[in-house]
Amino acid sequence: MTEQTTRPVPRPDDSGHPDVVVSLGTDHHSFDRLVRWIDDYARRRRTLRFLVQHGHSAAPAVAAGTPFLPGEELGEHMRRARVVVAHGGPGTIVQARRAGRLPIVVARDPELDEHVDEHQLLFVRRLEEAGRIRSCATPQQLFALLDRALASPGDFRVDPGDGEGTERAALRAGELIDLLTGVRDAAAETAAGTAADPDAPATGSAVRTAGSDTGPLATNRTGHQTADRACAQTAARTGAPDTAPRPGVTVVVPTRDRPELLRRTLRAINEQDYSGPITTIVVFDNDQPDPSLARSDGDRPVRVVTNTLTPGLAGARNTGVLAADTDLVAFCDDDDTWLPGKLRAQVDVMLDEPGTELVCCGIRVVYDRVEAVRSLDRTSVTFGDLLGSRLTELHPSTFLIRRRAMIDGCGTVSEEIPGSYAEDYELLLRLARRGPIRNIPEPGVRVLWHRRSHFSGRWRTISTALRWLLDRYPEFALVPRGHARVAGQIAFAEAASGRRRAALRWIGTTVRSRPAEARAYLALAVVFGVPAGWITRALHLRGRGV
Repeated sequence: MTEQTTRPVPRPDDSGHPDVVVSLGTDHHSFDRLVRWIDDYARRRRTLRFLVQHGHSAAPAVAAGTPFLPGEELGEHMRRARVVVAHGGPGTIVQARRAGRLPIVVARDPELDEHVDEHQLLFVRRLEEAGRIRSCATPQQLFALLDRALASPGDFRVDPGDGEGTERAALRAGELIDLLTGVRDAAAETAAGTAADPDAPATGSAVRTAGSDTGPLATNRTGHQTADRACAQTAARTGAPDTAPRPGVTVVVPTRDRPELLRRTLRAINEQDYSGPITTIVVFDNDQPDPSLARSDGDRPVRVVTNTLTPGLAGARNTGVLAADTDLVAFCDDDDTWLPGKLRAQVDVMLDEPGTELVCCGIRVVYDRVEAVRSLDRTSVTFGDLLGSRLTELHPSTFLIRRRAMIDGCGTVSEEIPGSYAEDYELLLRLARRGPIRNIPEPGVRVLWHRRSHFSGRWRTISTALRWLLDRYPEFALVPRGHARVAGQIAFAEAASGRRRAALRWIGTTVRSRPAEARAYLALAVVFGVPAGWITRALHLRGRGV
């Protein structure tokens, strides 16, 4: 990055406020290309005043520039400018529209090392189609749009409220990102009647007494033939052997102080009706390894190792992933059990779709001998879906991942998350940025919720980790439902840990994002004396959590 002297920046209350405001956001990648284009235009239009908020890019040589500005100050400059130019960041675009400007947008290009992936290109294309921005990809196009905007500024004005308020405008922008990944077939889902509420109970949910190994096949409405076929094949199992050649799969099982549950988990993996080899790597985390678990049996070997990375679930999972020598890697917690056809159905999807990097499936949640089926009635999940809802049906014990997607792609499980809480959700977000996650609606895993669950009662850790998540993913601000969900979880965790003032502050944040968010009122109940354990138990009996 070239260091240049920053030119004086006009204050918003100066009479000579900028005619053209350019914002490159805060991304750590340089976007020198757009700065050069603005300088070239400024040389042609010497009578105009420019302000470039250039972030981590080189400072402009001709236009006035500053690396960063407080949000309110930048917004005021945008409101008083004749035209606003922005990079393709969702937050910058929403800020420009809130200032009443139809922004001219240039997307960062990953091929030029201006971003980590192509999500800005996809986002900008969708917003252009929706008429919410004006985009360009060459300096000639940019100059033409600037000339037009300066000549006819009314064509580049929008109603800041856009008829529904800034929160709904931000939500629509978040939905149009799709989100930063592959595009969902919204028309097909609407025609088929898919519920629009990502937090609504999933189709096929049911509550029953624990113990049965058969369950309903959740209705799939998205029309994706491959996952439909895999589900149908699993549902119609007749006991015929799986004789087709199958790739090897490595199953990573982190464990700590659960010897009996662990042995049950290993038996379920060993009994999969899958003809390919399955190698299980048991990773002991802060616990003495049990060498008696190791086996060298032909196509079902078991390896026993210790966590050599950061203590906790994330480090244990990464230890197993790095030790694996197969392209397909699955996760399973040491207190969960796979149902017989789980792996077979997921590998079918992987074989039919070489571009798919992660396949999940439905679950059966068991709590105090009561079992609830949790399954999504869709076969594709996008980044936008995950911002809107945690989708607890996508449990880590259901994950089947292409190892290279982590090693050579988005990275392994994050070991930065405090206490490794929600490390599976954060991995889902990163993988979904690369492409849609595939899901088999039929339950394939029995998930045990109990008082010895790893994060049971660790409210301080939960609060810290969720605040880390909001800081790391600013896109939550574009989806009020998703932001309110996480803020409500933080509020509940703070209330459960006895931090009333912090809980009330986060309750306020939650309600401002989405007044109807139920977690805010659950947190308020805890603040006023309702035991947090009573609430979580009632939710767990219904197969749900806070």
